[in-house]
Amino acid sequence: VQLQASGGGLVQAGGSMRLSCVVTGNIGTIPYMTWYREVPGKQRESLGRINEFDEPFVVASVEGRFTISRHNAEKAVFLQMNKLKPEDTAVYYCNAYAKDTTVGATYQWYYGQGTQVTVSS
Repeated sequence: VQLQASGGGLVQAGGSMRLSCVVTGNIGTIPYMTWYREVPGKQRESLGRINEFDEPFVVASVEGRFTISRHNAEKAVFLQMNKLKPEDTAVYYCNAYAKDTTVGATYQWYYGQGTQVTVSS
């Protein structure tokens, strides 16, 4: 099972960006998918999550600017970021709480590679 975030890059302040994260491999149900970001020297910041019933939650610090959605059939989660600020510059990661299709498998968190987002002032 692998997760890969994509869609990052350089954007000017006030702009928008949409990140994607796809889960590949022999994965079954994915009850939760989340986004978080990291800046070197700072604590990891959770951005929100979405459950298998397509019910999103975003943290207050980005509410109104960031939205989370998912496509269950494609095993993908998306992070739409609007009105970006320089302080949003970070590496963005997704993770998934799921279990693979192996008989007897249990739910666990899977982590993926991040994607760099840089917001210029």
